[in-house]
Amino acid sequence: MKITIIGTGYVGLVTGACLAELGNDVFCLDVDQRKIDLLNNGGIPIHEPGLEEVVARNRAAGRIQFSTDVAASVAHGQLQFIAVGTPPDEDGSADLQYVLAAARNIGRHMDGFKVIVDKSTVPVGTADRVAAALQDELGKRGDAAAGSEFAVVSNPEFLKEGAAVEDFMRPDRIVIGHGDSPAGLRARDLMKVLYAPFNRNHERTYWMDVRSAEFTKYAANAMLATRISFMNELANLADRVGADIEAVRHGIGSDPRIGHSFLYAGAGYGGSCFPKDVQALERTARQYDQELLILRAVEAVNDRQKQVLGRKVVQRFGADLAGKRFAVWGLAFKPNTDDMREAPSRVLLRELIERGASVAVYDPVAMEEARRVLALDLAPEQLEKIDFKAAPMDALHDAEALVIVTEWKAFRSPDFDQIKARLKNPVIIDGRNLFDPAQMTALGVEYHGIGRSVLTGRPGQDGQQEAQA
Repeated sequence: MKITIIGTGYVGLVTGACLAELGNDVFCLDVDQRKIDLLNNGGIPIHEPGLEEVVARNRAAGRIQFSTDVAASVAHGQLQFIAVGTPPDEDGSADLQYVLAAARNIGRHMDGFKVIVDKSTVPVGTADRVAAALQDELGKRGDAAAGSEFAVVSNPEFLKEGAAVEDFMRPDRIVIGHGDSPAGLRARDLMKVLYAPFNRNHERTYWMDVRSAEFTKYAANAMLATRISFMNELANLADRVGADIEAVRHGIGSDPRIGHSFLYAGAGYGGSCFPKDVQALERTARQYDQELLILRAVEAVNDRQKQVLGRKVVQRFGADLAGKRFAVWGLAFKPNTDDMREAPSRVLLRELIERGASVAVYDPVAMEEARRVLALDLAPEQLEKIDFKAAPMDALHDAEALVIVTEWKAFRSPDFDQIKARLKNPVIIDGRNLFDPAQMTALGVEYHGIGRSVLTGRPGQDGQQEAQA
């Protein structure tokens, strides 16, 4: 099938590359000439395991192309996937200007029947606005638009950064929302053909109306965010009462009604999806005179949880950190990506520096993106207090403690003798509970996890010191 992907960001590029891998003829459009030049020269604008190889293989086979030519992109595909960004507005609502601009471009150039597929994460009712924008542009063309029909379909993505190629090629579900008009049913038939390769073993597609499909994406991310914030709140209480949150996690996760996924305590969630989607769903509710009290609490808990590592540093080393140096492992909001959006590391670094400390940092892939983002977060004199290191052990020299923010696999089995030798104090503050507290004690490491004080002999200590700070 001939497919057009509008937007070569995270969702668009993964979608286009994977559909090309299945043998489709894919045209990827972007208005950013630099990004298109990079892709045409063999580069990849994002870090995503396996994606570079898929793009290269299909470019060589002639199944994927990259261009800024809008007219050519509309002419190419009967299926037009809109996969542009929907950043949050100041009030938390999703900014649809890029989605609607893409729809208008299709309306200006389309000829014949087109299926417009909303792949971007969009609020309920967006398909109606896309259809109205298309119809408006067709109306402006008058007789020139004769025979141009369309249907708008919702096909939300459920990709995890760091595992997006695998998620796309082996989906646990495919959600497609369509209308019941003749055009809508025709669109359903085309989408069924497109996704047939994924349904050979068993049916993975869930067919529904468009608004339900739009809602499903927000509901899924809101549920996952809720589980994370729930466990983080319990972990903070576990630190005070002297319980081990890891034991609790196993105890409740064994219940099949609960399960183990997304029950890990940590330093808070970040990225481009959960924070934005929770806010957007809250905004949608307010438009209908409803308050989503649980989601408001989820967001508040997460904002507070991003400060937990800074609080643990203060509890251990005092509020005045002038002259002290700390090592930080992990900058990206999660492993296997260079995405720094809403990353907990940004909150931690700002607090340490504002308290007078200097910081040595390391991340396996996010260093360049971190330099760019932190230059926006911090004043030039503050940025000078961050030392970007080429290797994790290099960050430890003369540091008061090691703070772990991102759970990269490379951090799971370090040389603890080297860590102890390089640090001024054998202190690890672990924001992802990578290590076993009892083992750390046996190794002579002072260990501070999230919700694990019972195993380090410090039940209640964190809460008492926090009150004093």
